[in-house]
Amino acid sequence: MNHGRRFGRHVRSLRRARGLTQEVLAARSDLSADTVRRLEHGSFSPSLDTLLKLCTGLSLAISTLFESFEFCGDSSLTRQLSDLLGTRTEPEIMLAIRVLQVLFDDLDKMSARAHVPDPDLDDDDLDESGEPAQSCEAAE
Repeated sequence: MNHGRRFGRHVRSLRRARGLTQEVLAARSDLSADTVRRLEHGSFSPSLDTLLKLCTGLSLAISTLFESFEFCGDSSLTRQLSDLLGTRTEPEIMLAIRVLQVLFDDLDKMSARAHVPDPDLDDDDLDESGEPAQSCEAAE
């Protein structure tokens, strides 16, 4: 896929993630709806001025637009996170990082406790996923 079409798909995903129609994005960006449509279809190369207007309509810094475009090969979850952070202030991002660090630390602790091996189980007692195999008696 060429860069123009890929970029257009990226813009479309940013617009949809914000719940905007092409017409609403055009109005917020001070662009015509036709310009937004052509941009999303990759049928023209936008000027810097057009990109800056687009970013205004998406509430996105231009650097975030390009950084998130580079993530296009990554999962949509990475792109969504990048889009979300792009609309926040630095103090809000720092708070989000602290919250995520605490959350991930707690998840790691819970995961470690859940996977503590039972000393009474042999490897033969575990299924393919490493969980204790259910015996016929336990299933009844």
